Amino acid sequence: MTGPQRGSVSVEFALVVPVLVLLFGLVVGGARTWLARAAVEQAAGAAARGVSQARDPGSASRIARELAAAQAAVGGLRCLQLAVTADASALAAGPGRPGMVSATVSCDVPLGDVLVPGWPGVIRVEASAESVVDRFRGRK
Repeated sequence: MTGPQRGSVSVEFALVVPVLVLLFGLVVGGARTWLARAAVEQAAGAAARGVSQARDPGSASRIARELAAAQAAVGGLRCLQLAVTADASALAAGPGRPGMVSATVSCDVPLGDVLVPGWPGVIRVEASAESVVDRFRGRK
């Protein structure tokens, strides 16, 4: 009775391989999306630290943009649009007063970089971070 069983392994293989490839693709896509989110979180942290070191609120947003872009480049993150928002209102307070500053980084990552090369569309990844302003340093 080996006649009816002939070729069944080939059929099973042809049915199982596409499912395994799809599952593998989902795992890789999820991992790359997680890496993009981690890179944006690191960029937000760098921007917030830069804002906390600024001397005045006017230069804080420029410093935040520069540091976020540099950190995104180091992390290998390619953004179609990188938006950085800094809240440096605590820098306006006089010396001796504690405060918190924050930075929000938003990046539009092409899906072709995350999932499948050539895939159309983008995914927006956003992260925020806060940093403490040193109460004993000079401010303008």
